[in-house]
Amino acid sequence: MAQPLDYGQETPSQTAGPYVHIGLVPSFTGNGQVFEHELGVSPIEHGAKGEIIEIVGSVFDGAGWALRDALIESWQADAAGNYPGQKTADPAVSGFCRLAADAETGEFTLRTIKPGPVPARGGAMQSPHISLWIVARGINIGLNTRLYFEDEDNTADPLLARIEQRSRVETLIAEKIADGRYRFDIRLQGERETVFLDI
Repeated sequence: MAQPLDYGQETPSQTAGPYVHIGLVPSFTGNGQVFEHELGVSPIEHGAKGEIIEIVGSVFDGAGWALRDALIESWQADAAGNYPGQKTADPAVSGFCRLAADAETGEFTLRTIKPGPVPARGGAMQSPHISLWIVARGINIGLNTRLYFEDEDNTADPLLARIEQRSRVETLIAEKIADGRYRFDIRLQGERETVFLDI
């Protein structure tokens, strides 16, 4: 027989935190000895082929506040457009990274190599891009998006071509702010809301 549950109140639900950081990036929370090798510390190892780049940005909520508890996972191809597991893939590029926003500023930094174009179905080529998954307070289900580069030709990319509201394409384009350095801000709501992918 089930016990009656009329004597207490339901506890508040959590979205992504605070435990997401403890479990996924323990070194960020000061618990660096949890795993022998923490997953996703960097998408590249020493000797990775290609141009080393740095991407900085923040995740902003609908009120324009940078989320200081945002966690982002990134996936990408190597400089030749190959993914890990493919025969010709660069063994020094895992393509996977987990990064947390700075607890004071809300800014994240991704140091990686610039990916190459990758084949799509039907023989088309996808422009160089990095796939991103975002979790933070107020996000019940992780959000998926992509980051493209403004100094690449993105006109024929099949995913970008499917965005009907053409003015929103620019929300997926990282701005080049210096040689080898880009800015990519993710906006969850409001003006210039980032395009998120239902995958």
